[in-house]
Amino acid sequence: MGYYDDEYQEQRRPRRKRGAFFSGLIGAIIGALIILLVYPALVDRGILPSTSSENDVQQSDNSISGVQKTVSVNVTSDITKAVSKVDNAVVGVVNIQKSSSFWDSGKSSEAGTGSGVIYKKAGNKAFIATNNHVVEDASEIEVSMSDGTRVKARLLGTDALTDLAVLEIDAKHVKQVATFGNSDSLKRGEPVVAIGNPLGLEFAGSVTQGVVSGTNRAIPQDLNGDGVADWQSEVIQTDAAINPGNSGGALVNIEGNVVGINSMKIAQEEVEGIGLAIPANSVRPVINDLERFGEVRRPYMGISSRSLDEISSYHLSETLKLPKDVVKGVAVIDVEPSSPAAKAGLKQYDVIVELDGKPISNIIDLRKVLYNQKAVGDKLKVTYYRDGKKQTATMKLIKESL
Repeated sequence: MGYYDDEYQEQRRPRRKRGAFFSGLIGAIIGALIILLVYPALVDRGILPSTSSENDVQQSDNSISGVQKTVSVNVTSDITKAVSKVDNAVVGVVNIQKSSSFWDSGKSSEAGTGSGVIYKKAGNKAFIATNNHVVEDASEIEVSMSDGTRVKARLLGTDALTDLAVLEIDAKHVKQVATFGNSDSLKRGEPVVAIGNPLGLEFAGSVTQGVVSGTNRAIPQDLNGDGVADWQSEVIQTDAAINPGNSGGALVNIEGNVVGINSMKIAQEEVEGIGLAIPANSVRPVINDLERFGEVRRPYMGISSRSLDEISSYHLSETLKLPKDVVKGVAVIDVEPSSPAAKAGLKQYDVIVELDGKPISNIIDLRKVLYNQKAVGDKLKVTYYRDGKKQTATMKLIKESL
């Protein structure tokens, strides 16, 4: 009996294992069927995420309806609208120079490329603003239009102080003219776009976006290479990428108006994201003179000066003898003999605080009044401090001779 029972139990064990296996398999199949039936409803209610790709869904829709669906994305923005208003007015400027080599004497080659902005069209002529350094020493100048057409350009005039130049071309090639905006209304953080030809015409019409990082920046310039700054350029600072070849191109605001002419870039390894442009309000009077006279006819006072914010507090009180509440203005460092300033009685260490009744905070303010609001032959009322006392004088401006 004992043997029989043992043999019987051994025979039943495999049957029990097979039964458990089949029961588990049937349960898994039933569970999978339930999940397949319930899953779509859970996805529709957002309880479970969909694992189907967008292409799978589209293929499923197409297989059901037989209709091909096309999704249209509108990429028009304030930036693209602004670019479209000036894009074709930004051109390439090619500096062609004759070789000085004995073997290649008389041959001409491209010495460099930059950018320019078509700002005016009058009759059969069109006028382009660019940088002085872009066309410097050129024997010939060509303009590359937005469609790639090359046309001859005539240099009307240059101004080294502001790094500006004006070119003239045949107006029949011009499709668009840029409009200047008011650079004095720019605010830090305001979006701007730089348009030009970085690194050459291969990248013509490149657009970079950024913001106005700063306004009324004064950058010292050594024009004669003697290592001493003899001019301070007023510029707009932006983080829009401005690279070699962008010089002379447009800095555009969100309304599509040119608020600056791109000029320099601080190219140092430790400096990134600093581009500079000449403000439109400084550009206009210069290019108007260059277009009409071939030179800039600047009113001339006959002083060398320095902003008070560049002078130590010791010299403000001890050398200039200013009242403590006078912290803005321009100190007269030297007066040229027989100049308008000398004839009006101005002396070294006088501090100019107003011109024609308008407060003057620094050299940039002085130049704005002098170059943007006055003309050669105009009279100018100067309010200044001498030995702590406020005084006034009137001078007649003459033409600056460089």
